[in-house]
Amino acid sequence: MLRIAVPNKGSLSGPAGDMLHEAGYQQRRESKELRVVDPQNEVEFFYLRPRDIAIYVASGRLDLGITGRDLLVDSGAGAEEILPLGFARSTFRFAAKPGTADGIEDLKGRTVATSYEGIVAGHLADSGVDASVVHLDGAVETAIELGVAEVIADVVETGTSLRNAGLEVFGEPIMTSEAIVIRRTGADGEEPKVQQFLRRLQGVLVARTYVMMDYDCRVEQLEKAVALTPGLESPTVSPLHNEGWVAVRAMVPAKEAQRIMDDLYAIGARAILTTAIHACRL
Repeated sequence: MLRIAVPNKGSLSGPAGDMLHEAGYQQRRESKELRVVDPQNEVEFFYLRPRDIAIYVASGRLDLGITGRDLLVDSGAGAEEILPLGFARSTFRFAAKPGTADGIEDLKGRTVATSYEGIVAGHLADSGVDASVVHLDGAVETAIELGVAEVIADVVETGTSLRNAGLEVFGEPIMTSEAIVIRRTGADGEEPKVQQFLRRLQGVLVARTYVMMDYDCRVEQLEKAVALTPGLESPTVSPLHNEGWVAVRAMVPAKEAQRIMDDLYAIGARAILTTAIHACRL
């Protein structure tokens, strides 16, 4: 069986379970379950702490894992990213009291508090900046107020919590992160079961990103219509009973669907419909 690590809690857990369910895999029914066997798909899922997943995968005990890019980099484990999953996106930034620093070069000789020591220490080293890094588990905003550090490095979403603490971000982002699938560095990427798993997840990603669009248009407007809805390969075009009309079907990006419908209507297309895609293989 393919052995896969899944986050057991936190912001990664729920979306990861939802994606695996959409991909047709059996998932746990209770949060206390640590292991689920899916015999039909020949997969065994292990629910582990997100921070530990890269370590388990790097050891070779598990074939694949779903974790955050930030957690993979921070672990320093011998595992590599093979598929981004598009959820749990975040950005890591430096922050401090106003006037403390303008860029990473101003951190020389200063102390930085963070929950991601591996990421920050590596980023400082790559930038040639000699600064001290203090590891804290959570609530790093208070480190400056309590005098533990002069600068913090943390996940920034809206920036509200930083502003409430009297801090502001500065410099370029340290890194951007999202949920990813990982495997042991150097592992066989062509193993059939691994490829099938990745194809299923890719199918979910495409199904979430695209919708199917159907419409009718006159033959003389077909080229303009196809230019608006080229599809992935090319659209399906079928003649209608009424002479001079055709029916067109194509996949279009979901976020652009309303604009495309407006443009199609403007050139004379009618009966324009969109439907959700639940699964696909490309």
